[in-house]
Amino acid sequence: MRVPQAVARTATTDDDAGGWSAALLVVLACVVLAGALFGYDQGVISGALTGVQREFALSPLAVEVVTSWVTLGALAGSLAGGELADRLGRRRALLVAAALFATGAATEAAAPGVAVLVAGRLIVGFGVGVAAVAAPLYASEMAPARQRGRFVSCYQLAITIGIFLSYLVDQALSAGGGWRLMLGVSAVPALLLLVAVVPAVESPRWLVRKGRRAEARAAIVRARPWVDPDTRLASIEASLRDEPQDAAWAEVFAPAWRRPLVIGLGLAILQQVTGINAIIYYADRIFAAAGFATEHAQTQATTWAIGAVNVAATLIAIAFIDRLGRRPLLLAGLAGMGASLAAVGIAFHTIDSGGASVFAGTVTLVALVAFIVSFAFSLGPVVWTVINEIFPGRVRGRAVAVATAVNWGAAFVVSEFFLTLVDAVGESATFGLFAFFCAAGGLWIWRQVPETGGRSLEQIQAMWQANGAPPASAGPAAGAAG
Repeated sequence: MRVPQAVARTATTDDDAGGWSAALLVVLACVVLAGALFGYDQGVISGALTGVQREFALSPLAVEVVTSWVTLGALAGSLAGGELADRLGRRRALLVAAALFATGAATEAAAPGVAVLVAGRLIVGFGVGVAAVAAPLYASEMAPARQRGRFVSCYQLAITIGIFLSYLVDQALSAGGGWRLMLGVSAVPALLLLVAVVPAVESPRWLVRKGRRAEARAAIVRARPWVDPDTRLASIEASLRDEPQDAAWAEVFAPAWRRPLVIGLGLAILQQVTGINAIIYYADRIFAAAGFATEHAQTQATTWAIGAVNVAATLIAIAFIDRLGRRPLLLAGLAGMGASLAAVGIAFHTIDSGGASVFAGTVTLVALVAFIVSFAFSLGPVVWTVINEIFPGRVRGRAVAVATAVNWGAAFVVSEFFLTLVDAVGESATFGLFAFFCAAGGLWIWRQVPETGGRSLEQIQAMWQANGAPPASAGPAAGAAG
């Protein structure tokens, strides 16, 4: 992409003047493809479960295993992803993720039995975990400071697009029982990701940390030709000067970084215990319990009420995350999520009490739409943006990996025991519990999570090193350069 003539090379550390280059667009394409694969492999199981259960005569426990064990693979993959991202680089870690996606998809599609299917789910999950670390990390380090929120949020947008596409595929193939094709089709975008990553530029911050200064300078020139590369290099080197080449895992838990670690882990857990993956994975079953009688009606409700709305609402976050800041979006989203989940709980209580199931089903549909909207502009993209902003460079890869692993651990617990919890206490109490976590999470964010929007990664690191962090209510730093 040709840089506009009005954008001159200046002695800045970032692109205050704005602009896009072909190299940045390639990076964005890699991030988007990784997110879309992540989302597809998350959402596709909702429609495939009926065919899998029919062919293999699965018990309820086996259904939970087939559904949830992708999160176990993701947990392991996210821990390995931090190591891969630090040792091989952000770009090569995405290559590994793409290969895992393709291998896992082929294994799932060809599975002769449940054991091989679960193995395929674990492989796909491992790829999801690697991508969940490498892609946002790559985006956060490549993006200009003033556009970092939008850049990282594009990853979350791609996840929602992947989920929506998986629901469309499920809907198209549900009548024919084509669950193998549902699961196997993700091999195609996995190959596209492999092709996209090959010409992509590596993160200059990672190259500097590895002592490859000339390559880092060349990467800056390719990605941001309107920026003075030497000034940008000097800024990166200043922030990394006292850092070891490879921090030990223990460094992640050092007292100096305890507050960002607590914030990162807390946000990672909160994103899952408010119920998003339970709704994504079991959407068809939730709508069935709410009175959507046929498989087509359930799949159609899932596709449009969950999938399409998720994509549309994520655009809100991309539009406002750098304008309004992280905290306002998180707090507003949690308020909407909590109210929506409470409404779903009340609707199921009406159904359990013998009330009008059609009215309760309509309330459930509307409330779940409101929940998805609220999640999609808040906890969905903003959590990953903050997690990838708050850690210092020397531990960022491993700290993000720990937070991602904790996120997937929480996702495993929720998805593994969701049906069990529903059987034990009912849908009404289960959704009421999710609503409680929304309220508790909102209070915690209000008191503990500071605003990071508008600050460069170096400024955020200095914030933790200061004697006292700025008040939680502090707004974005004006005029911060990357």
